[in-house]
Amino acid sequence: MSYPPIQPYETGGPGAGTKEKERQFFDPEAYKIVLFDQRGAGKSIPSGSLEENTTWDLVSDIEKLREHMKIEKWIVFGGSWGSALSLAYAQTHPERVRALILRGIFTVRKSELRFLCQEGASHIFPDAWDDFLAPIPEEERSDIIAAYHKRVMSEDNQIRTAAGKAWSKWILAIGKLRVDPDYIARATQGDWALVYARIAFHYIVNDGFMREGQLLEKQSIDKIRRIPTVIVQGRYDMVCPARSAYDLKKVFPEAELTIVPDAGHSAMEIPTSKLLTEAADRFRTL
Repeated sequence: MSYPPIQPYETGGPGAGTKEKERQFFDPEAYKIVLFDQRGAGKSIPSGSLEENTTWDLVSDIEKLREHMKIEKWIVFGGSWGSALSLAYAQTHPERVRALILRGIFTVRKSELRFLCQEGASHIFPDAWDDFLAPIPEEERSDIIAAYHKRVMSEDNQIRTAAGKAWSKWILAIGKLRVDPDYIARATQGDWALVYARIAFHYIVNDGFMREGQLLEKQSIDKIRRIPTVIVQGRYDMVCPARSAYDLKKVFPEAELTIVPDAGHSAMEIPTSKLLTEAADRFRTL
């Protein structure tokens, strides 16, 4: 039996880490499933480290992982920040990718970051937005990204922790079509929220260590045009709005895009989960 491997996503980040339940999309009888936590996140150590932690360090890490596991080619699966990382990896090592399964497209453009952190999702979730704004003084609210970056990197643990929890709560509050209190509660669990926030803002303030729109440039897309690609995007995704998936499809018409009419950002929403599982099942014989 053939076991095409998958590198599932490092989701909702950068910095969120993977979860065991994300194996559920893949038939273990058909797939060798490889979960990857980027530098500083999840089970990777040292936790929260920002040293030599860039998109291109992560691309190199993924390739080293493939070589270490003696895998010739694999299916790469990425959602949210993981979709950006998957595209960056595939565009760097297209000869090593059998197929791409992408969800909740994020290309780290300034318009996407503004929608998430300044003006966009705030109009849909004004109550959660007020909680997100709470740690930031009025005079700093014209640049939320800079204000949060300053706080999650603060020497004061109380300031760091409060900002980390507020950021994580914001992302989880807008992460599903229907607000899930149990999901949001994760923002208060241990050190996870602060680690997540520090890594996330390290990437955000550096524009993902990429040129604006780099992942959508013709020269980048040309490298992956022959790779079978499925894109699943929630219509009401407030973290990674559908504009990005639509823009990716416009420059990459060979890809198959499904916009899910009754879903938000989370891969665990039933309509999205079903489509991701179907895509993985379809690629079993590649």
